Amino acid sequence: MQRASDAPDLDYGSIGTLQSALVAQKLSASELLAHTIARIEALDGDINAVVVRDFDRAREAARAADAALARGERGPLLGIPVTLKEPFNVAGLPTTWGFPNFRDFQPAEDALLVSRLKAAGAIIIGKTNIPIGLRDFQSYNEICGTTKNPWDLGRSPGGSSGGCAAALAAGFGPLSIGSDIGGSIRVPAHFCGVFGHKPSLGLVPLRGYSLPPAPPVPGQGDLAVVGPMARTASDLGLALDVIAGPDEARDGIGYRLALPASRHRSLMDFRILVIDTHPLMPTGEAVRTAIVGLAERLDNAGARVSRSSTALPDLADSARLYMKLLNAARSPRLTPEALTEAQELAATLAPDDRSLQAERARGWGMIHRDWLAADAMRLRLQAQWHGLFRDFDAVIYPAAAVPAFPHDHSEPFDARQLDIDGKAHPYADACFIWADPASTCGLPATAVPIDRSPSGLPIGVQIIGPYLEDRTTIALARLIEREFGGFVPPPSLARPS
Repeated sequence: MQRASDAPDLDYGSIGTLQSALVAQKLSASELLAHTIARIEALDGDINAVVVRDFDRAREAARAADAALARGERGPLLGIPVTLKEPFNVAGLPTTWGFPNFRDFQPAEDALLVSRLKAAGAIIIGKTNIPIGLRDFQSYNEICGTTKNPWDLGRSPGGSSGGCAAALAAGFGPLSIGSDIGGSIRVPAHFCGVFGHKPSLGLVPLRGYSLPPAPPVPGQGDLAVVGPMARTASDLGLALDVIAGPDEARDGIGYRLALPASRHRSLMDFRILVIDTHPLMPTGEAVRTAIVGLAERLDNAGARVSRSSTALPDLADSARLYMKLLNAARSPRLTPEALTEAQELAATLAPDDRSLQAERARGWGMIHRDWLAADAMRLRLQAQWHGLFRDFDAVIYPAAAVPAFPHDHSEPFDARQLDIDGKAHPYADACFIWADPASTCGLPATAVPIDRSPSGLPIGVQIIGPYLEDRTTIALARLIEREFGGFVPPPSLARPS
C-alpha cells in the first residue's frame, strides 16, 4: 500500500511528478481529474479563475487516458489536466474574448494548439478568465466577472492571462496556456508567483486564436504570441515542446522545428546582464530590491553578472516604438468611427511629442507606409539585440514595476493611475512599458518567481534571451529555481505539512 508520504501532491505537483505516478499506477487519470475538479468547485467561487468548465468531456478523456496507460501507451501530457485562456477555440465551448456580443459564439473546431495538446494526452478541463478584448492588466469582464489573486483577493492576478496564473497558483492543474502581446503571460506570472514563457515570435502557431467570428486560418500575428504557464520551469519546457512548431497547413509544409539547445547547463557558465531601471518609468522599491538580491545571489553562485552594457539598445526609444506598434497591431478591432477619431487625434499631436501616450495614439491610426517605417526601426533594434547577445546569454529584466496591485475598474482606462512607491503614474505607461523589448523584437522571455515583497506578495522577473533560443531562457529559469527556490503556494491555500 502506498504510504501517504509517497503520494504525489495532487494540488501542486509538477507534470513530471504526476506523470510518474500515473505511469506507476499509483494514481489514475480519473482520480487526478476528480481531485482537480473537486478543488476547483471548492475554491474557485472566491477566485473565479476557471470560468468556462468542460468537466463532463474531461471525465471521458480521463477514462480514455486510463485505458491508454493500461495498454502501455505514453505521451508527454497523457492524463494531465490543463486549462486554457478563454480566447483559444475549443469546439463546443464559447469563445468570447470577453465581449458580450460574442456570448453565444461557439467555434466548430479546436485551435491547432488545442489539437496538439490533446494529441499529447492532455485533458482540457476548461478555460480561464480574461479582461475584455485582452486589453488590461486585470482580468474582468461583463460575462464572467472578476478574477482575484489567490495571494490577496483584493488584488489583480494580472492580465490578460490572469485567469491562467490564478488557476495555477490555486492548484487547479499544473499547466495553463496563455498569450502575450503586452506582458500578458509575464505580468500574471509575476503577480501570482508562477512561471510563464513568452515564446519567440512565430514559434507557436496561432490558428484558432482569433477574434470571433473570424475563421481559423493559418498566419502569424505582429507581436502577439501564445505560450505555456506552469509552476516549474521544467514544465514550461515540456509544454513548449508539445505546442511549438510551424503550422502544418502553412510553413509546416516545408519547414520543421529545430530549436538550438540551451547555451549552457551550469549557472557558472552564464553571462547575465541585469537591468532593474528604466529611463521612462521608475521601478518600485520592492521589485528593484528583489532584483538586486537576485543579482547578488547569481554572482555568488558563480555566474558572470553585469549591471550595464554599452551594447544595450536605447530603452526609451525602444519603448516609444513598442507603444506605436502595439496599438497598430490592435487597430483592426477599431470600428470605422473609432478609427477616424484615432486618426484625427493623432493629427493634432505636436511632431516633437514623444510621450508614450502620443506614440500609442499614433499607432491606432497608422497607415501602411508609416507601419513599414516603424518596422524598419524594429529590424534595426533586433540587430542591436543580436549584437548584445554575443556578449551575454540572457538579460534579467523586471516583469512589472510593482507586485500585484489592488483592483481598479475605473473608467476611462486612460485616466487610471498606478501607485509606484507613493507616486502616481499613468497606468498604461507604467504597465505596458515592461513588455518591451521582448515583445517589440520577438524575443523569448521566461518569467520566474524570485522573492516576495515585504507584505508577502510574489515578485518575479523576466529572463530575455536571443531570438529562437527559448531553451536558453527556460534553462536559466530552471537553474534559478533549483538554486534559489521557485513557486510556493499562497499560504491560505497550502496543505498543512
